[in-house]
Amino acid sequence: MSINNATDANLDALRRIVLLLWGNNVQDDTFRRWTQGFSFSPDEPTALVQFEGGPCVVIAPVQAFILKNIITSRNEDDDWKQADLEDQNNFLVDAFSEILTQAYNGSQYYVIHTRDEEVVDRPVELNYATFHDSLRLSIFSDINEVKAFLRENIGLFRETYGVLLFLYSVLCSRGLETIQNEISGTDEPLIDYSHGYGSQAIINLLITGNAVPHLFNETRDVGGMTLYGIPRQSSIGFLTLLEHLRYCEVGSYLKKPRSSVWVLGSETHLTVLFSFEKRLANSETPADVARRVFSHYDPEGNNFIASDVLGDLLQKLDLFSDNEYVNIMRDRLDGEKLGIILLTSFMDEFFPENERSQQPDVFKVYHYNGQPQSNPDSKVVYHQGTAVLLECDVPCTIESDSLTTCLQTKWPSIDIQWNCTANPSLN
Repeated sequence: MSINNATDANLDALRRIVLLLWGNNVQDDTFRRWTQGFSFSPDEPTALVQFEGGPCVVIAPVQAFILKNIITSRNEDDDWKQADLEDQNNFLVDAFSEILTQAYNGSQYYVIHTRDEEVVDRPVELNYATFHDSLRLSIFSDINEVKAFLRENIGLFRETYGVLLFLYSVLCSRGLETIQNEISGTDEPLIDYSHGYGSQAIINLLITGNAVPHLFNETRDVGGMTLYGIPRQSSIGFLTLLEHLRYCEVGSYLKKPRSSVWVLGSETHLTVLFSFEKRLANSETPADVARRVFSHYDPEGNNFIASDVLGDLLQKLDLFSDNEYVNIMRDRLDGEKLGIILLTSFMDEFFPENERSQQPDVFKVYHYNGQPQSNPDSKVVYHQGTAVLLECDVPCTIESDSLTTCLQTKWPSIDIQWNCTANPSLN
């Protein structure tokens, strides 16, 4: 690896990060699937294209930030889908900068790149070792310097190795020690050896700036071991079909982001749902805070707490917690003397407002899937639909509709009528 204004320690850190990402045994075919740049669809000039399985863990989050910025800066009634080459480059620079800013650990920004034209022009001849021998590091102390460098060199990220260069930049800016602390307890590479799928820690790093392996809010103590989740409300949301299958729990920091953009996860792929309906973007409500604090006393997610911690819970929420009052409320909420208080009973008593009234019952949504083969006519385009929140919660009865099933982990009663012949695919 050649170096640009970097020390031997910086170079060694990059090597160790590459090892953390790939492990010791990298299959050429797995590496090859990751060798693509950030390429926009000829049929949807603001939508990125994914050519092989694996790099969606980088492409989908970048796409989500592009869409967030489009929603912020453009009107849906205008021709918001249009973009020329300069627009596309600006979208990438802004998205990259925002992701790097989130990941920044307070030390330095790193941009990993190569200026070897031979590397760019002859990708077929490169293997894992040859590519990594060509890498350079540029180090910056200010994000404005990073943006200036990216604007001047954005073409490198649109070429064959752009996705990897950007991922390495984010990982290095986060820092090896920080990442190791966040993913503590695992020795597995962050990219799967066999299939090339990226880990949840990479997804979380790109979406939230934290390379944590879990999706629940904040931290949990399980058997004396601290498990790290999402530390704060995210700018971009995340929903996953795996929560419906009870493999994980997604907390409110991801279900209720500050924008109306969600990365969606299936078992093997990432797509994006977004809307121009700004009422879907959430600031954390008192009820959200209450659920989050309640979950600290319910680490296993049983939706109930021991009745004897009610006083502590009320105190944490800055609610009246006089002993006599706590005893009265404990008797009311645990009328059958079972020693537990249900989440629903607690919320109905202390936060009875109807949160549903704060969001629309009908709203327009769009879905993005970057894989051409997952789109009609193999064209990567946005698919528009009308979402309706039904009056009563109903389970998804169509097992083949995995997209709706995924969305029901946030909106249990959602139904969507899509303006296309076939429903969009989560895979």
